[in-house]
Amino acid sequence: MTRCIPERRSGPRLICSVIGTVMAMSAALSGAACADESGVSYWLPGRFSSLAATPGVPGWSMAEVYYHTSVSAFGAAAASREIQIGRFPAAVNVNLDLHLNAQADLVLLNPTYTFATPVLGGQLAIGVTGLFGRSAADLNGTLTTGFGPFATTRMGSIGDSVTSIGDLYPQVTLKWNQGVHNFMAYATGDIPVGAYDPNRLANLGIGHGAIDGGGGYTYFNPQAGHEFSAVAGFTYNFRNPDTQYRSGIDFHVDWGASQFLSKQLFVGLVGYAYQQITDDSGQHPILGGFRSRVVGVGPQIGYLFPVGDMQGYLNLKGYGEFAAENRPAGWNTWLTFSLSPMAPASTVTPTRRIVTK
Repeated sequence: MTRCIPERRSGPRLICSVIGTVMAMSAALSGAACADESGVSYWLPGRFSSLAATPGVPGWSMAEVYYHTSVSAFGAAAASREIQIGRFPAAVNVNLDLHLNAQADLVLLNPTYTFATPVLGGQLAIGVTGLFGRSAADLNGTLTTGFGPFATTRMGSIGDSVTSIGDLYPQVTLKWNQGVHNFMAYATGDIPVGAYDPNRLANLGIGHGAIDGGGGYTYFNPQAGHEFSAVAGFTYNFRNPDTQYRSGIDFHVDWGASQFLSKQLFVGLVGYAYQQITDDSGQHPILGGFRSRVVGVGPQIGYLFPVGDMQGYLNLKGYGEFAAENRPAGWNTWLTFSLSPMAPASTVTPTRRIVTK
């Protein structure tokens, strides 16, 4: 007798396609961002990591992320928050003997649609991220109170928090694959519709628009399970209409490296570097150009599993920050759960084998 036996897709290639979609979704996420005028960039370092440039599976996908951060700052980075809420005139000499503590717990949702029809020879995907959560901040030390050109100081603390929604973050990506080499171009930005008050220490919106774009590369050898990704970009910030403050242009690099231990499990490292390359404008003279910088690195682990006819994915990654300048620094963690279309069971033409009994 004879039977038609189709050749099935190999495990590593399945991992490449499914994880590529999942990591692209988590890469699109953005967190509680404040303008550089408060010491934190629109760009949330860590948005991209492993397999960021790998093309995914066409169709709708959804990623949910729980993001937690805990940071602190001293000197000018802390004083910038007091200047933001106090709006001191240039004549007021703000004291830099301050300590800032800030925390955020956020839930982010990112629906993404990946097109099957090639665009410029690559794979096009569009998505938007929204967030809900709580942000809190407090200042301790020598506080300044301004009265026109005069000021008084006192020792004490102030703080507040907000629980609400954040801004919206649309994103478009275009990806190309050439064997183990993958390339990506992306564009994203900020639609300032979230909770923002210039007189509040803690915010979930940034109070102004921003545009960010760049490109990335992923090396992925599915047979050996080796992977490395890097994505770089620039952020252009528009003027904040409430404070007349404009943050400078920012440059950032996110990277990830991983090793697959099986078809479902991988471990690795993630990191980022962020550097503001032009001065702010509209800032208090005591802050100078107020260019920000930070570097972060940490571990990651990911696991794949089926959810009905969809592909489920869990990822946990964390960053410890150092080399910070003019911005708070500390640590942050990302817990991602994603659902994406299952990769096709077969990607090659079935072959006929003759089986004799």
